Amino acid sequence: MEQPAFPSFGARGNLRDEIIQTLRAAVISGELRPGVVYSAPSLAAQFGVSATPVREAMLDLAKEGLIDTVRNKGFRVTELSEKDLDDLSELRALIEVPTVRRITAAGVDAAVLRELRPLAVAIEEAAAEGDLITHIKADMQFHLRLLALAGNPHLVETVRSLRARSRIYGLRSLADRGELVASSHEHAELLDLIAARDADAAEALMDRHIRHVRGIWAR
Repeated sequence: MEQPAFPSFGARGNLRDEIIQTLRAAVISGELRPGVVYSAPSLAAQFGVSATPVREAMLDLAKEGLIDTVRNKGFRVTELSEKDLDDLSELRALIEVPTVRRITAAGVDAAVLRELRPLAVAIEEAAAEGDLITHIKADMQFHLRLLALAGNPHLVETVRSLRARSRIYGLRSLADRGELVASSHEHAELLDLIAARDADAAEALMDRHIRHVRGIWAR
């Protein structure tokens, strides 16, 4: 069984959180595929850590509904139907698009936008390198930090859950064709529109960005 290319963590603080974020990104991007049983020891060997934090992280993801436990074998990614993915994208659009418009119309301090710029860069760099796990992790951080500007932590947590349950299986082929960088640049474009307080354009871009999940990114 071919395993995805995971980073080696070694001894780090917040190891469990890093493993959870990495495994979650691997599920979203399709680097961990439905129908395949993954064991904690085999994944731990790639991470360069013991099996215990990996097993604990996978149990947490099972509670989120992202993976299922397979008795005495390991874990399997929960499979979603096309309708499930369409429904998740619809919910994301209903929440994220108007929220981005509201944030843009209200205005965002330039210093706050500067803090988001490195994440936009990281998303593009990971896309150029074909590192889908890092790409998804940076993308998740970018959007959640952006939405947090609305001042509603419940909204942010809801979107976090919706994004975690999504699947973007077309990212690998998109990256291999060299087309992921261009679409990833939308994050920098969105920050430019927010800085210009162009609410109409920011709303339209966010809507298009989410549609990619069920369009070119999903194939």
